Amino acid sequence: MQKLVKGRFGYIIRVVGVSQSRWARQMLTSRQDHEKVRTVVVPIARHYSSLRPLRGDLLKFPGPNYGIPSRGIGMIVARVLRGALKIRYLLLGGTIAGGSALAKTYEQWKEALPDAKFLEELMPSQEELDAIRTALISYRDKIKDSVPEFTLDPKLKELGESKYDQLVLWFKERLDDAIKAAEEEKTEGSGFFTDDFSSDLKQHAISFTAMGSTAEKEREKAETIREKYESLQEELMQVQLKYQKEVERLEKENKELRKSLMLRAGDKIAHKKIKKSLIDMYSEVLDELCDYDSSYDTQDHLPRVVVVGDQSSGKTSVLEMVAQARIFPRGAGEMMTRAPVMVTLSEGPYHIASFKDSTREFDLSKESELSELRKEVELRMLNSVRLGRTVSHEVISMTVKGPGLQRMVLVDLPGIISTVTTDMASDTREAIRSISEQYMSNPNAIILCIQDGSVDAERSNVTDLVSQMDPQGKRTIFVLTKVDLAEENLANPDRIRKILSGKLFPMKALGYFAVVTGKGSKEDSIQAIKDYEESFFRSSRLFKGGVINSHQCTTRNLSFAVSECFWKMVRDTVEQQADAFKATRFNLETEWKNNFPRTRELDRDELFEKARGEILDEVVNLSQVSPKQWEDALSKKMWDKMVTHIFENIYLPAAQTENSGTFNTTADIKLKQWADGMLPKKCVEVGWETLEDEFRRFMERAKNSKDHDDIFDSLKACVVDEAMRRHEWEDKAADVLRVIQLNALEDRSVHDKQQWDAACKFLEESVKDKLHTTESTLREMVGPSTKEQWMYWSYPTEEQKRRAAVKSELENILKSDYKHKNTLTYDEVTQVRKNSQAQGVDVDNEFIRETWHPVYRRHFLRRALAKAYDCRKAFYAYHQGLEGELGVECNDVVLFWRIQQMIRITANALRQQVMNREARRLEKEIKEVLEEYGCDRDKKEHLLTGRRVMLAEELKRVRQIQEKLEEFIYALNAEK
Repeated sequence: MQKLVKGRFGYIIRVVGVSQSRWARQMLTSRQDHEKVRTVVVPIARHYSSLRPLRGDLLKFPGPNYGIPSRGIGMIVARVLRGALKIRYLLLGGTIAGGSALAKTYEQWKEALPDAKFLEELMPSQEELDAIRTALISYRDKIKDSVPEFTLDPKLKELGESKYDQLVLWFKERLDDAIKAAEEEKTEGSGFFTDDFSSDLKQHAISFTAMGSTAEKEREKAETIREKYESLQEELMQVQLKYQKEVERLEKENKELRKSLMLRAGDKIAHKKIKKSLIDMYSEVLDELCDYDSSYDTQDHLPRVVVVGDQSSGKTSVLEMVAQARIFPRGAGEMMTRAPVMVTLSEGPYHIASFKDSTREFDLSKESELSELRKEVELRMLNSVRLGRTVSHEVISMTVKGPGLQRMVLVDLPGIISTVTTDMASDTREAIRSISEQYMSNPNAIILCIQDGSVDAERSNVTDLVSQMDPQGKRTIFVLTKVDLAEENLANPDRIRKILSGKLFPMKALGYFAVVTGKGSKEDSIQAIKDYEESFFRSSRLFKGGVINSHQCTTRNLSFAVSECFWKMVRDTVEQQADAFKATRFNLETEWKNNFPRTRELDRDELFEKARGEILDEVVNLSQVSPKQWEDALSKKMWDKMVTHIFENIYLPAAQTENSGTFNTTADIKLKQWADGMLPKKCVEVGWETLEDEFRRFMERAKNSKDHDDIFDSLKACVVDEAMRRHEWEDKAADVLRVIQLNALEDRSVHDKQQWDAACKFLEESVKDKLHTTESTLREMVGPSTKEQWMYWSYPTEEQKRRAAVKSELENILKSDYKHKNTLTYDEVTQVRKNSQAQGVDVDNEFIRETWHPVYRRHFLRRALAKAYDCRKAFYAYHQGLEGELGVECNDVVLFWRIQQMIRITANALRQQVMNREARRLEKEIKEVLEEYGCDRDKKEHLLTGRRVMLAEELKRVRQIQEKLEEFIYALNAEK
């Protein structure tokens, strides 16, 4: 009996039994041999700790039948045992390494191959092999039966198959050399060794050869398993595609059934059901939040699926595949997405699309309407870009409904660029990044990161941005597009596998998907692309090689995964958002009660409607103006417009004649020229201005009302100004007035004393007004009088002094010639200049003529006023034709009577035009302006401003959002 006992320096052998004990004492007589036995056993026991339970079996020594060897023979036995034990452990390691291949598949042990350096410590040295070789032949037969059978250590099975093959090859070479050397030196043995040992080693070599063949069989078995795996994977793909086709067939049948049911139930019921769908309710909340901007730190953190990617990476194509329609405009390498597009996907019986602010529905099954939809999207994008910018923050909201669509809300953002071209604004790159960060910073937004698989991964800009916004990848889904191009371009499958396993990019994600969203032509239909995608993945070496798993490919799997993630995020966060808006509503209501306690909460739209009503009421008030008020206002305005022309161009030139016949002839010519030319147009302008003045008078009078709200003043003034600017008088009005005025001016006969007195009074008032204006002009020219200088301490300037001196000389000329003409002769000008120089005033001829005009007009008007006084009682002489005999010429009165009649008739005609047509046309134009302003949000924000408006706006918006959120939460819980 023998035992393995642990000593101070390692394990030693304890042999129990009489003969064994004597043999052991003789074998261990030499201390040197004793230490060698220890060195053989110790390292093996330390390296292979799992061998400790087997130490009794592994270290058996020959039994008592061999007899007791001598001291020299014991040393030889010890050396042979040491070499034999080393060989056994080497065989043990090789056998165990070979066994590991039997327990692993090809893919598992291929990557687990260890380094071969560990074998250097286990290999015997050349000196030890030489010592073994000298004794192999003699001990071959005797040691044959003493080599026990041994089993594999489980821990050594982790060694690779290649290491096992190398070990077997090495050991076979060494074993053959050992056997050959033993046979050559057989006669030199000590007599205690036989051929059993050599035979035993040959048997072990045969067993190792068998192990090698077993490893080859296992390799073939692993290859067979791999082929079966690929076959099963391809079969799984086929089953999945078959399942998808079956689902599409059932959805198509379901679509027809839904249509039939909706036709039976009626369009109203069908519309109601679609309107109340869960995703549409959620989309309405998001639409309200698009323009929401609060000062109470209530942020929009409701979930959305944010689609981000580099420009031309295929993100818009992914969205179209999910929506199952080519709804976006496409360009060859140019930026097409210029503003965020929020697309609400909803299930419905018909495949249609519509915009949030439009009632039109586009039938996506018709290519013509698809084309119109794309043009409308492009037009809205261009309209959203203002002031020379390339991209816009303005959101374009649209809804896509159809059978089989996954319910979710996606936001397509402009593609991230690395270079700004010359046709872009200089801040385009920063603006796109800002928009992307704004949407991705929402902690509940699901980031759909799109990466182009056909380009180098190092060129990606979006992955770094996504990793910054979502470093843990808890809300990111990665999509690799254009996988077909990647395979066609001979891309490394291992690189694609690393991408789809999340080991290549620094970003993390919830899931990784590979899709094909096009065949290279923008004219391809969605169904054609889906068929191409299925065909590609069915035959792709990426799929067959295990690079892509079945659940990681096709846009259908992607849409399922995104929808599931979206609704999970919605259910987890929507109630928290509702509570935040409830708190905001309380704060706003408290502020309103403290600042505007007795005022109704009217938002900007409601205030605009109230202002619209007040403006239209003032338009209606124009009908309350009496005909006499209209005619008086028109007559006064008309006279103010034409008085200067009448005095300067008609009355004054006619009055320079010497007799009444010439006076009337000159007046007739001047009046006809005036009536044929500018008079009708001037009268139309008078009518337009009078209408405006009357309307503004009503508007100003409304400001004095106790119910007046000054918040409307800017809006009302702007509406009136715009309406008046657009208003144009009727085209034929001037032609009608021309005929009436010519007929009125042709009449020279004053019919009765009343008209005569009215004409005289009109002449006197007109002359007095003109005389007052002329005297004011003269007073400014000559400066204050002596009385004013003493009383008001005001003094004339040097120029005024010169004017006064010239004025005095001109008045002397008029005194000497009472009926002087309206022009000065050269001699008179020379006389005035010389007289002024004699007084020390140096003036030129032009200065004298400038002073003459107001001096003569005052003289003429005084004379005309005196004549008007004389003509008051001359109606009888005029009527009898005795003016010349009485020495009174009243041609002035007749002229002004004709003008007065023309003004009266013209005012009556204009009044009829105003009351019958122009006031109504003005009302229509005001309504048009109000309609335009009502649709222009920016205009209303500019004209209706103030904290009161902003607070009411925000309060109404928060109430709407909260109500819609509560309605959505109720429906969401009901669906659960």
